[in-house]
Amino acid sequence: MNATRRMAAWIVALCAALVLAACATGPRISTEADPRANFSAYRTWAFHDPLAVEAYGYETATSEIVKHAVNREMQARGYRYDAENPDLWVNVNAYMQQRTDVSSIPTVDHAFYYSYRHRAYFAVPYWHDRTHVRRYTEGTMNVDLVDARQNRLVWEGIAVGRVANLTVENREQRITQTLAEIFARYPHRAGVAAPPM
Repeated sequence: MNATRRMAAWIVALCAALVLAACATGPRISTEADPRANFSAYRTWAFHDPLAVEAYGYETATSEIVKHAVNREMQARGYRYDAENPDLWVNVNAYMQQRTDVSSIPTVDHAFYYSYRHRAYFAVPYWHDRTHVRRYTEGTMNVDLVDARQNRLVWEGIAVGRVANLTVENREQRITQTLAEIFARYPHRAGVAAPPM
């Protein structure tokens, strides 16, 4: 009986540790590149017009943060900004959605039954599922690099993660950090051939 309780407690502790570990990590990043694109030919860039984060046609505090962060990342890779004749257009989109996670954890409890034959109470274990419902906000940010001459998407980076405790004070840091994590997966530099695979 004590072994059953210990096993149930161990399972619950393991599940809690996994949930905490998942929350402690950053966003999930995925990227995709067009294998036909010649990345060594790209040296200049400009923002796509209209920029997806400026869906209503005007700049916001958030879109200004995004633009500064993208500019920093592109310059760090040797690209020069050219609004008139860019090789690449950069487009950024971001949105948030409400999500719900439902999980069931098998749990053991005990009920006490009185035995008239033995004139005593006995603890009888029984299993049932304990269901947890968690509501959270999931944020998605994607960066598109488009070949301006062909009007063709050549690289895309996407970050998806839970958004918690987002405030005006930490918004710039969180956006800048997410864009840095996306661009960390971009393996190219301006005018340089692709690294060997």
